[in-house]
Amino acid sequence: MSNAADDDRLYFPATERNRDAILAVLTPWLANAKQALEVASGSGQHVAHWAPRFPHVTWIPSDLDPSHRRSIAAWTVNMENVAAPLELDATAASWAEIGPVDLVFCANMIHIAPWEACLGLLARGAEVLDPGGALILYGPFMEGGRHNAESNARFDESLRSRDPSWGIRDLNEVMAIAADHDLIFDTKTAMPANNFTVVFQRALSTR
Repeated sequence: MSNAADDDRLYFPATERNRDAILAVLTPWLANAKQALEVASGSGQHVAHWAPRFPHVTWIPSDLDPSHRRSIAAWTVNMENVAAPLELDATAASWAEIGPVDLVFCANMIHIAPWEACLGLLARGAEVLDPGGALILYGPFMEGGRHNAESNARFDESLRSRDPSWGIRDLNEVMAIAADHDLIFDTKTAMPANNFTVVFQRALSTR
């Protein structure tokens, strides 16, 4: 990672490459949205690219890393529909600081964090989503214990060697946990570099 200029902005090439492909999946869910929460926003390049295209949406970026929050703030300076980045922990017992939102988005987080972060993202995301809203995940996934590409298998080994609590998650397991929180699987879209964008919709009525 490197500075894009003599300020706090960080530049992640992968984020630059995938932003439009992801936006194509998000667009139908943003048409009538008012509030969108991004969990683990990283550099802030996603929200900086998307917010001007959807000025009717209030974007709430977040990240645990202080350098990332500074970068997000720098990328989104003077964007009136972007809130100040939050220090949001996916493993927290509550996201009380988040009001009802129409969309929760998270890219490339659950495989470089403990499984508890994925569990928390699904539980807390469901809590803050309005019925009918969407929780959308981007990144690599296994399915039925199998990788969709040899490069992902190597990447998974690398992740687990760095931290045994990390690793590419199995979409079937994620779907099962999501269903327990009234998040219904909607779509899986193949993306560049053997990734997927996966959409879950919050049930219109809960059990």
